[in-house]
Amino acid sequence: MELVNWNVQWGRGVDGRVDLARIVSEARALCDFDILCMQEVTRGFHEDPMSGGLAGRPSADQFAELAALLPQFTVLDAVGSDLPALGASHHRRQFGNAIVTRLPVRQVLRHSLPWPADPAKPSMLRVALEAVIETDIGAIRVVSTHLEFYSEKQRLAQLARLRELHREACDHARAPAKAEKIDSPFSDTARPMSAIVCGDFNSVFESSAYCRMLEPIADAPCFIDAWASAHPRAPRAPTVGLYDHEQWPDGPFACDFIFVTDDLTSRVAACEVDPDSQASDHQPMWLELR
Repeated sequence: MELVNWNVQWGRGVDGRVDLARIVSEARALCDFDILCMQEVTRGFHEDPMSGGLAGRPSADQFAELAALLPQFTVLDAVGSDLPALGASHHRRQFGNAIVTRLPVRQVLRHSLPWPADPAKPSMLRVALEAVIETDIGAIRVVSTHLEFYSEKQRLAQLARLRELHREACDHARAPAKAEKIDSPFSDTARPMSAIVCGDFNSVFESSAYCRMLEPIADAPCFIDAWASAHPRAPRAPTVGLYDHEQWPDGPFACDFIFVTDDLTSRVAACEVDPDSQASDHQPMWLELR
């Protein structure tokens, strides 16, 4: 099973041009992915930036654009920030995450992450998009998330919630409820313990949030950093700041991670960062499990 994780900055490259087709093309060049996890995908931000749009002017609905670009795939969406329309547009401005997969999807869960008050910092609502996906190596819970940038207080609360959600899922794995009936929304609650949690954590390598993610979790398999497992003695590969020096004047560092439950450690055949792409301000990562 191959997975690509990428904060795509709504498809805006270092050249300032928004091109979601370029993102898909470059992701496909990395590997023949089964799952593509993305952050910073938008709806309704297509107006001129002076009227409430985003730089480069993405399409009106990037989730629909992804479905058109990848017609054999299922596109799942989760919106974190959902704001009123501005200017002449009648579209609400939505900003969130996506999971795109060609594999069967069993369950989809959308988790709004904590947003404790922090008046000294600008912030936005954040979300974790989870899908239970049937892969050749078994069912896996795949989570695409994006934690708060400015507020460490909010970021740590969101990280704690991700860990709680993992423990909750493992409780369902051990003690599932049967479906009410085949056509009922009260479906079987069984979920796999095996999980991949990936995204832009806005936390540098070995920061407090990063280290907290790796701590043991009661009654649940713990997480390991797939890149560190694949490169145990190598310097950390940066995932942001390589080319966009205006947004990242302090230079390159790693803040995008792929964490896998420790039962998947032996299956990590590769986990890499593409050092060459300039299709976003972040570098794409990919994971291969065998």
